[in-house]
Amino acid sequence: MESRRDVFQAIADPTRREIIYHVARKSQNVNALAERFDMSRQAVSLHVKILQECGVLSITKEGRERHCSVQLEKLTDVSDWLEPLRKMWEDRFNQLDELLMNQKSNKNEK
Repeated sequence: MESRRDVFQAIADPTRREIIYHVARKSQNVNALAERFDMSRQAVSLHVKILQECGVLSITKEGRERHCSVQLEKLTDVSDWLEPLRKMWEDRFNQLDELLMNQKSNKNEK
């Protein structure tokens, strides 16, 4: 199935992020997932469908049940997008640390 949505849509909603969290810990069926949320099973199923379309969840049918499992490798797009930002902020914090250490040194010398 070709993705009609991207992974950023998958994580845009807090409910979908929570679904990813629960399924990453343990594969579960849609009914078990729905019990964790204060919303209808149909609403949870819609979130699951979006996650499946984004490629973050895969669904397998076992009898009448649909079991969800997570495909975390799809989240590498998010990680790749965040990495330059993380690096930029890490550099800025390192510069701030250096500045503060220099100011502290200068105060101690006086």
